[in-house]
Amino acid sequence: MRHLITGGSGFIGSALCRSLIADGHSVVVLTRDVQRAQRRLPAQVILVERLADVGDVDAVVNLAGENLADRRWTAARKQALRDSRLATTHGLIDWMAGRTQRPHVLVSGSAVGWYGPRGDEELGEDASPGSDFAAQLCRDWEAEAEKAGALGVRVCRIRTGIVLDASGGALAKMLLPFRLGLGGRFGDGRQWMSWIAREDEVRLIRWLIGSESAQGAYNVTAPAPVTNADFTRMLGAALHRPALLPAPAFALRLMLGEMAELLLSGQRVIPVRAQAEGFRFRYFDLSSALRTIVDG
Repeated sequence: MRHLITGGSGFIGSALCRSLIADGHSVVVLTRDVQRAQRRLPAQVILVERLADVGDVDAVVNLAGENLADRRWTAARKQALRDSRLATTHGLIDWMAGRTQRPHVLVSGSAVGWYGPRGDEELGEDASPGSDFAAQLCRDWEAEAEKAGALGVRVCRIRTGIVLDASGGALAKMLLPFRLGLGGRFGDGRQWMSWIAREDEVRLIRWLIGSESAQGAYNVTAPAPVTNADFTRMLGAALHRPALLPAPAFALRLMLGEMAELLLSGQRVIPVRAQAEGFRFRYFDLSSALRTIVDG
């Protein structure tokens, strides 16, 4: 198969590219920075700067979007977060509409933030959406992607949790302070963290591409979410270090403003549809997943 990937040089996209190339597939990555992408991706990946240069593809995976937790949410930053997701997705829809041969499937990014802060409530894909900034961003992003359905393209919307791998993402940022014995819970630690190993994320995306009946929203999280307190305790144990230095809620809010709510609130998300439809996770248990990941 021939795949088009946006966000292909990112944390998840680069792993997906490597997996597809290793299995003999053709991969095209849409990128604004060809040199950066060349450093991160296998030589077999075709890099293009314009959709007009893509040609025919069987599947599109849309992962483009600036990092939500990269910096404080000013008004300008919020707009950049929206533009990086919605404009790219809108461009993909327009490109598909103009093609004679359209891709069979679009797997488009979203996040568990779609549900908003929900306390201890277990959330399957049929749960109602939230109303905060992150939730509205995800709702608008998914609505834009869903327009591909009117073009005869099968659309899967992936609500991804915290993706774990030692080479990047949230876990990579946590490893140094925890290895130095400076890690601990955020706030009271009771907020839920819905996580997934990056390997399982890649496998689930590929499963959605290949499953002709898969359509609509899918929670891309491991079946056993944990509280932040349990997450930090398990990470400390995996690194053989204490995790006794909490980051107080007031300090996080002072430093990060509204963005601190990403750390202090959470969602208890369950991958109901993927499990019911036959996907098998390799990493169920966070403790063993962390030991495997940090040991390399």
